[in-house]
Amino acid sequence: MSSLLPASFIIILTILIYQGALFIYRRFRRIYTAPIILSTVTIIILLLLFGLSYDTYMLGGKWIDYLLGPAVVALAFPLYQYRDLLKRMLLPILVGTSVGAFIGVTSGLLLSKWAGFSELIIHSIVPKSVTTPVAMSIAESSGGVMPLAAVFVMIAGIGGVLIHPVVMRFSRLTHPLGKGVGMGSASHAIGTATSMERDPLEGSVSTIAMVLSAVLVSILAPGLTILFM
Repeated sequence: MSSLLPASFIIILTILIYQGALFIYRRFRRIYTAPIILSTVTIIILLLLFGLSYDTYMLGGKWIDYLLGPAVVALAFPLYQYRDLLKRMLLPILVGTSVGAFIGVTSGLLLSKWAGFSELIIHSIVPKSVTTPVAMSIAESSGGVMPLAAVFVMIAGIGGVLIHPVVMRFSRLTHPLGKGVGMGSASHAIGTATSMERDPLEGSVSTIAMVLSAVLVSILAPGLTILFM
């Protein structure tokens, strides 16, 4: 009972912060006003201002975290809506996601090695482009640090949301199939949520790319790490 009040307060506060960030985003649609970015930054600032630890926040945050599973399952609805189109486009999606998974692993591996990072950091950064549970598992099995891998996953997701408009405009990418593959294979669930908000078809493709990317990176990461290390 002693932790019930703080947990309830944290849950309500988190929901209010996100709703406030969503309101701002709807009024001022900019890259830097994405709700995931505004709400995350706001919560971090509040924790620092009031001297609250991450463990204290997770008294309530863990209950929100539990809802991630049902939220991912809900992504199956648009998949069902566009099932016929997605079946016809399965080969391009598979090829695009495979290329994205390969680039995601090799870019993190080679750039971090070039920068002189330790093997511990390299093993933690390699699976940055897949969902957090998968990335943490890959990092642990290869000699990385699971919490550090989760941080890199967050950076990749938010980074993708921030820069994808510029990248897609520069590459003249306008088709929802290409956008979805790019977002799902590079920015996992955070990118998929952004795609789903913009276009259900793009979000559906991004969902498939996110799932395929997790499987492909799990297979590619160990071999590529051995090859380039």
